[in-house]
Amino acid sequence: MSRWKCILCGYVYDSEKGEPDEGIEPGIKFEDLPDSYKCPMCSASKDMFKEIP
Repeated sequence: MSRWKCILCGYVYDSEKGEPDEGIEPGIKFEDLPDSYKCPMCSASKDMFKEIP
């Protein structure tokens, strides 16, 4: 599974965990999130995330 970090606030989206509180089930890849996805911490757009190891 992949992890993506918001370059503005440091929030990490972990596809293994998803974001159940936001309606995103575990196992959803970051790439499969809608383009309208926003960081739940700072509302940054999806293009403000970078994949991390």
